[in-house]
Amino acid sequence: MDIQHLVDRLEELLSSGKHVPLSAFTLVDEQRALELIDQMRISIPEEIEKAKRVIRERDRIMAQANEEAARIRDLAREKSETLIQRDAITQAAQARAASIIEQSRQEAQTIRQEADQYVLDVLTDLDDALKRTLTVVRNGISHVRADAAQRPQTAQVNPPTAIETPSTLESADEPMRIERISPRRD
Repeated sequence: MDIQHLVDRLEELLSSGKHVPLSAFTLVDEQRALELIDQMRISIPEEIEKAKRVIRERDRIMAQANEEAARIRDLAREKSETLIQRDAITQAAQARAASIIEQSRQEAQTIRQEADQYVLDVLTDLDDALKRTLTVVRNGISHVRADAAQRPQTAQVNPPTAIETPSTLESADEPMRIERISPRRD
C-alpha cells in the first residue's frame, strides 16, 4: 500500500476524531490509529524495496550504456583504422571517431544523470512521506499523552464516607441503603 495513502488515512482519522470541548484535544479510535501505524511499518520496507529496484534498474541502464559506449568506441576505432589507410580522408575519420566517442560519453553521462535524478526524486519523496508520517505519529502521541495527563486533573473524586461498624448496623431501625462505588469517567 502506498505510504502517502496511509498518511492521508491517518490524517483523516485524526480529523474525524471527537473534539474535547474547551481544549485543543481530539479523541481518536486508538485501534484504527494503531492499525494504520502497523500498515505504515509494513509499507515503508516496500517503498525502500521500490527504491532499491530503481537503483538496480539505474545500474542496469548504466551497464548497458557503458556496453553501448564500448561498442561504439570499438566501432569508431575500427572505422578510424580503416580510414587511416586512406590518406585523403584520414583527418575526417579521426574527427568522426572522436565525435562518436564524445557522443557516447555524453549519452552515457545523460543516462547516468537521469537515473541518478530519478533515484534522488524517489528517495526524496519517500523521505518527505516518512517525515510527514513521523510528524503525524508524534503529534498523535503527544496529543494522547496530553489528553491522558489532563484526565486525572479534571476528575472529581468523592470523599470517602464513614463506614459503620457491625454494632451500628444491628441497632439501626430501618434498613441501610447500600451504594455501589464505581470509578467516575468523564
